[in-house]
Amino acid sequence: MKKALLAVSIGLVLGLTACSDSKKGADSSVSTRGENSQTSQVKQAQPSNNEAVEQAYLALVDDYFKDYLKLEPIYATFVGVNDYNDKFGGDLTEAYLKARHEFNSGYLKRVEQIDRSQLSPALQLSYDMFSYDRNLALVSETFPSRFMPMNQFYSTVISMVQLGSGESAQPFNTVEDYDNWASRLSGFINWTKLAQERMDEGIKSKVVLPRVLVERIIPQLEAQLVEKASDSLFYAPINKLPESFTQAEREQVTAKYTQLIADELLPALASLKTYFATTYLPVARASDGWWGLPNGKVWYQHLANSHTTTTMPVDEIHQIGLGEVARILSEMDKVRQQVKFEGDLKAFFASLSSEPQYFFNERQGLIDGYMTLKDKINAELPNYFNVMPKADYVVKPVESFREKSAAGASYESPAVDGSRPGVFYINTYNLKAQPKWGMTTLSLHEAAPGHHFQIAIKQELSGVPEFQRFGGYTAFEEGWALYAEYLGIEMGLFEDPYQYFGKLSDEMLRAMRLVVDTGLHAKGWTREQAIQYMKDNSPMAESDIIAEVERYMAIPGQALSYKVGQLKILSLRAKAEKALGDKFDLKSFHDQILTSGSLPMAVMEMKIDHWIETQK
Repeated sequence: MKKALLAVSIGLVLGLTACSDSKKGADSSVSTRGENSQTSQVKQAQPSNNEAVEQAYLALVDDYFKDYLKLEPIYATFVGVNDYNDKFGGDLTEAYLKARHEFNSGYLKRVEQIDRSQLSPALQLSYDMFSYDRNLALVSETFPSRFMPMNQFYSTVISMVQLGSGESAQPFNTVEDYDNWASRLSGFINWTKLAQERMDEGIKSKVVLPRVLVERIIPQLEAQLVEKASDSLFYAPINKLPESFTQAEREQVTAKYTQLIADELLPALASLKTYFATTYLPVARASDGWWGLPNGKVWYQHLANSHTTTTMPVDEIHQIGLGEVARILSEMDKVRQQVKFEGDLKAFFASLSSEPQYFFNERQGLIDGYMTLKDKINAELPNYFNVMPKADYVVKPVESFREKSAAGASYESPAVDGSRPGVFYINTYNLKAQPKWGMTTLSLHEAAPGHHFQIAIKQELSGVPEFQRFGGYTAFEEGWALYAEYLGIEMGLFEDPYQYFGKLSDEMLRAMRLVVDTGLHAKGWTREQAIQYMKDNSPMAESDIIAEVERYMAIPGQALSYKVGQLKILSLRAKAEKALGDKFDLKSFHDQILTSGSLPMAVMEMKIDHWIETQK
């Protein structure tokens, strides 16, 4: 049954009906930034002949988004809807699991009752995305992910610390805001107990984390176990009480938080840490990949297809990765020869990874370097984009409590209401893992025109259903970010051979991911085998390699999306350039990619194909 459902779900995207008007998907307006940027004239799709059907579809997806926010209240906070800021959500409860199934199956039945052919081209595209999502969600339900509710990379504990710091999406401006957070924190405390119950079920079902990942989680929890409530990271909002609070309000809120943290939160976290150390660690699995789980290979194929939004077999993905690794190694060796390095490629890797001139001595120097790069890249962007986000981004170091296990860099989207910029996080824990020659490509990927452009523009779209503004597909988003690195070549940002080597190094990482992720989860590779493969084929710091491999172990399939998505965007661009010749306009191509939100690969291809037809 699971295999049949899987085939239906991952095959759905290939059966999506092509839209009949190239103007579809380019029907949403966003703002532009920069004195030299041209004002975006985003085309509007022609209205359908059956407005009643269109209104029915729009009402359906509007209902869907509102119901989804109720089901996922923390998500609502992140998209700027503050109606549920006091709710934590019950993602591990039986009631939640039942409600989620009824939610997805119910909306799938509703959308299937709508005549897609009567929708405008833009809404046909939206319809295809919506149906794809519901089918995929229903298949995902058949796998027991609830038995592994946290890992060292994505953790509810880490998310709650970030929210509670006052530096994330949770607002702390009024007494009601503080009361809301206290209520949400109480829900989280209950979650820590339910997580242990679900992991107990996982132990009985042999669905447990690899031992090394459990060993990473334990110190993350230990870091939260302080002697006094006032020393807790969850106490941070009390240190930032608004000046508008009266003395009585200050005392009341402080007393409430102190009691909640000391008497309930810290004991709950201590219990969770003890559970991992004494109950869970002894039964953690010895296998490092998903193949070691019951039905693990089928589960992994589903995850691979979910993240890449393709039907590619994992063996094919593995082979593509091997080919890309070989190609990039050849390019790297050309750089070695260009800079006249005496020694082979492995020695060149060692030099770039160890010699002091390639690294900053102080953490702030690294942050400042990225701020300088921001200005340099921003100056080039108007030459390549009509559409640019209104929201800006800032560069920040990863917080100390998670820097030991966090990735080298990441991006957090801006607040939807414009109250908070996007954040380009840099991990300054190990400066030897942040070489100067890797900065340009990393900035292009995580910030502008990579994740910051794609995500901020998506949030700023108008005239599209809300689920398109706030939903996403990893292959599209990471594929775009890796494509943004490629654009750096055309922008002239890699004229320094060492910076170009940095671009190749980051591309190598994404190519190795195709090999290592599939190796770990489908071919029985060990953690050590994966680490050695990456050491043999890149100049990455060993600490970075270990964090990367353990990330793949924790979130299978996600790492495949980068290269798969980039290769698809590049192939679509090449197709458009060949078909249109002198009529090809790069800015317009970028408009087509960015102005419908995040798309499954097949839907994006149909959109570009029809755009090409109208440009001839």
